[in-house]
Formats: sequence, C-alpha cells, structure tokens
Amino acid sequence: MRRKRAPRPPVEGGFAIDPGEPVYVIGVVSRLVKMPVWTLRLLEAEGLVRPKRTEGRTRLYSLQDVQRLMRIRHLYIEERVNCEGIRMILRLEAATGS
Repeated sequence: MRRKRAPRPPVEGGFAIDPGEPVYVIGVVSRLVKMPVWTLRLLEAEGLVRPKRTEGRTRLYSLQDVQRLMRIRHLYIEERVNCEGIRMILRLEAATGS
C-alpha cells in the first residue's frame, strides 16, 4: 500500500511558502486585499483576524490571513453581511471545513 505524501507548500519565486507563516506587514496586506490599514486594525480588534506580532509589536500576516481577509471583504462588500454575520459564517465554514 502506498503512503500519501504530505501536500507541498505553494512556491513563489522559487521559494516554498508555508501558508501559515506570518510574513506580510500590514501595509502590504492593505494593498493586497484592498482595505485601508485602519480597517485591518478594526478587524483585528473585532477578533476576525489575528496577525502574529514581532517583539517590536509589528503585525505580520500569513497567506492564510490574507485569504481570510479577502473572504471577509467579499462577505462585507458583495454580500452585505455585517461583522457579527461574518463571524458566524467564518465559524460555520471552519467547523464544516469549507
């Protein structure tokens, strides 16, 4: 019986990137997800995203965080869901593995 191989992390520019590794600073994430920095701080305060912090308190976001923020942006802008609704949807999606 053959053993399944662990999935490989995505490769960008020849480097393997772990989707959970915090590497993006808030300014870069702001541009990637098309949200102002103050909105990202608000979403963190609401508990919808939890970026890691360096010793100097700089926020570092992972690729998973960026994808989550893109999902939040879609729910808020396209689907007109409020913060509490987004929280519930994300919780349900995490529970069902969607």
